[in-house]
Amino acid sequence: MLNFVLCDDNFNTLNKLSHMFESVFMKHDLEAKIAFKTTNDTELLSYLKENPIDVLILDINLNAKLNGLEIADKVRKKNKDCYIIFTTAHSEFVFLAYKYKTFDYLCKPITKERLEETVLRLFDDIQESTSHKKYIRIDNKNTIIDENEIQYIKRDGMKVIFHTNSRDYEVYSSFTKLQDQLPNNFVRCHKSFIANVNNITKLEAASNLIYFDDTTTCDIGPKYKDNFMKGVNTYGCFE
Repeated sequence: MLNFVLCDDNFNTLNKLSHMFESVFMKHDLEAKIAFKTTNDTELLSYLKENPIDVLILDINLNAKLNGLEIADKVRKKNKDCYIIFTTAHSEFVFLAYKYKTFDYLCKPITKERLEETVLRLFDDIQESTSHKKYIRIDNKNTIIDENEIQYIKRDGMKVIFHTNSRDYEVYSSFTKLQDQLPNNFVRCHKSFIANVNNITKLEAASNLIYFDDTTTCDIGPKYKDNFMKGVNTYGCFE
């Protein structure tokens, strides 16, 4: 689930923009939501400090203490990975905006077609990124999960269940084929489980149990134990 955050100093524009994004999410069955929206720069910075964010939609010409470019500068110093999309009624600011690793800009008045094009291109960019993958596409409906949220993946008959911090995602897929497409930190530990070794908090070798940071567990199969431990030692990052 991608978290979108919106900031525009015009309340009516903010609401209209929010509805347009939600309409595009629904139309294309995208795993995304408007996590927060505000007209206030202080509220925005406070929210960004305490909450995860994937995409920031930011008005350049904010009638506030800080303008959009100054906010983007602060965001980039702490978050190198989030997507920033600027909105503006003044095209002369566009070239300045790219200084902050900007994904796109939307010139006002923003049309739904232009916004839709940007959102779909953003999802394509995430899906096509092969270096240091952060997101995993789990089906053909653009369902995207942050790999850091996945504790383990379980095979249940013809279904594959992605267990995350917030919910389980069920899809019909080949478990073996899926394994070959995952980042290296996802290691097969059992005939029915693939573990995200980055989210392991404890291993009990005697009982062949893996504990994850959301307190759930999964089993280690004897057949997979040696290879799993090699994966933990190579790719794991827990103490």
